[in-house]
Amino acid sequence: MIAAHDSLIVHMITRVLLPVIQLYGIYVLFFGQYGPGGGFVGGVIFGASLILTLLVFGARSNENYLAKRALRADGLGLIIYAGIGGLCMIFAGQFLNYSAVPLPGFDPPATRSLGILGTMIGVAVDIAVTSISIVDSLSFADEEGRLV
Repeated sequence: MIAAHDSLIVHMITRVLLPVIQLYGIYVLFFGQYGPGGGFVGGVIFGASLILTLLVFGARSNENYLAKRALRADGLGLIIYAGIGGLCMIFAGQFLNYSAVPLPGFDPPATRSLGILGTMIGVAVDIAVTSISIVDSLSFADEEGRLV
């Protein structure tokens, strides 16, 4: 099990840097459509920020409330990704053909952009939750690797 870190300096630095790291992960997610980044990298950065709360404040602390709640949303990223792809199949007959989905007030390039953003959000959620669940499951393993 992951125990809380006992340094006050580490706690204070984490409380200051945690929102910055999470905002940077969200920025990388949304900017990935126009430059380097995207759903995978944004999800890794956001997941790493939640893993930081587990390492600093411990697995039983109230400080890592979001990390505990994220484990309940394990299939949410897949539902978002498959839901957008299924919606495209209903309207266009092709999986992830965003431009054929009729959204009122949006032209096909804007619809394609929104579809790509939605799938990147699904990937980011899935990557973040998967990284948290891996660390959470490994934190309850004994010395021989068996889960307790």
